[in-house]
Amino acid sequence: MPVAPIRILTVEDHPVFRQGLKAIISEEPDMCLVGQATDAIQAMAEFKQHRPDITLMDLRLPGTNGTDAMISIRGTFPNARIIMLTTSDGDGEIQRAMRAGAAAYILKSMPTDELLGVIRSVHAGRRHIPAEVAARLAEHLGEEDLTARELEVLRLVREGYRNKQIADQLAIAETTVNFHIKNMLGKLGANDRTHAVTIAIRRGLMQA
Repeated sequence: MPVAPIRILTVEDHPVFRQGLKAIISEEPDMCLVGQATDAIQAMAEFKQHRPDITLMDLRLPGTNGTDAMISIRGTFPNARIIMLTTSDGDGEIQRAMRAGAAAYILKSMPTDELLGVIRSVHAGRRHIPAEVAARLAEHLGEEDLTARELEVLRLVREGYRNKQIADQLAIAETTVNFHIKNMLGKLGANDRTHAVTIAIRRGLMQA
């Protein structure tokens, strides 16, 4: 009795990469592309319609990013197996995606045969993080994450606000802003505010 092919949904806004995935999947006898989406709203609609076995989700989508789109899908369909595709190996993004239930996190530079292997592995119930991505995660293992408030403060620092202005923006005391910045510098191992922003962007804790 023939085995049913792995039914795949792709969520990718870049036309060239989207067509590339379509071409790769169509060559495989054990795989079938059931739907394509270019943003988070389409992704949810396509997922509801097709209930794919595997979803290939680009991390960088217009509007809502891929991790948020995945969280939305898994909120309704907790058994959804979603593989995150990205050009970024920033550990902040990886950690967030994996904690949110991503089945795998792979770089777009991965060779085609390895990508197909990951799809089959995830379909078989395994999770996958490539060695270079795992190495980035291990670098920061045990480090404290920045809190939502600390990230808010850091975003305002990046926009050029001084501590007093940040306090006004967030309706908190300036001493509280100073406390948050001191904490952030310690957690990120940064020398100063500007260095903290640079590290946060490099690690994918904030978008460039």
